[in-house]
Amino acid sequence: MTTLRIPAAPKSIQKGTPLKNLLGQEAAECLAHNISLVHTAFDGDLFCKQVLNELEPLGIIDRGQKFAKTLQQCLPEKYETAIDILLASLTPALSNTDDNGLAVFFYLPHVSFVAEYGLDSRNNNGQDPFEISMKAQFELTKRFSAEFSIRPFLIQAQERTLERLFEWVSNPDPHVRRLCSEGTRPRLPWAKRIPSFIQNPSPVLPMLEILKNDSSLYVRRSVANHLGDIAKDHPDLVFDICKRWLVGSSNELKWIIRHALRHPAKKGCKVALKIRADAKAQK
Repeated sequence: MTTLRIPAAPKSIQKGTPLKNLLGQEAAECLAHNISLVHTAFDGDLFCKQVLNELEPLGIIDRGQKFAKTLQQCLPEKYETAIDILLASLTPALSNTDDNGLAVFFYLPHVSFVAEYGLDSRNNNGQDPFEISMKAQFELTKRFSAEFSIRPFLIQAQERTLERLFEWVSNPDPHVRRLCSEGTRPRLPWAKRIPSFIQNPSPVLPMLEILKNDSSLYVRRSVANHLGDIAKDHPDLVFDICKRWLVGSSNELKWIIRHALRHPAKKGCKVALKIRADAKAQK
């Protein structure tokens, strides 16, 4: 078979079927197959043997990291060369923002590879790997999401990374625009927290302002969840933002406001309840 492939996967999490199973033998074999098509020197059998060894106890995130570490051992040593091979092995970008199912987790090892090796010049023959890594994340987020891999860059190279995200915030692809909001969430589930944004979210607020009226619900939902994150540490700030956004807002923006405040509202916060009621009344 000479075509790139991706493992079959259910549309949603199935009761009794651990998410970690998405990265098992079939995923390893598909990954080895795809890489071998573009890099004939790749030892797919060795990769599968190493990655599947002691894989069973690991959860989905740890499996992604194990796949990444094994890739690093089996691909060329220079990071840029390895990334070029991985990018050449990608299946086509997603054409939709919904109904993509769980198959996209096939690319968790790829973003884990970027997160683990894409910041240190020692992995790239002393050359700065930042641009290579951003190119990789730009492509990977169109197929899965680079929200996990972008976070080490925001922690260790925040100014450069934010500058690039502000360029991407107007990209035609909603997967790229969503990364700008989702990747910068201070308390993104399953991911490293970004301490500086927990303490002071102001660097990313202009990004949310740009995206709050995005044409894609996929992006707008991320904006709402991002605001919800901020509200856990700076509720008054989020209340003020929501009040301001409520003035002359569209129904889509009213939904963002209600969604962003659902957690403080569940806790009985009177301000959150009032704002949500106002947003609902103006539907």
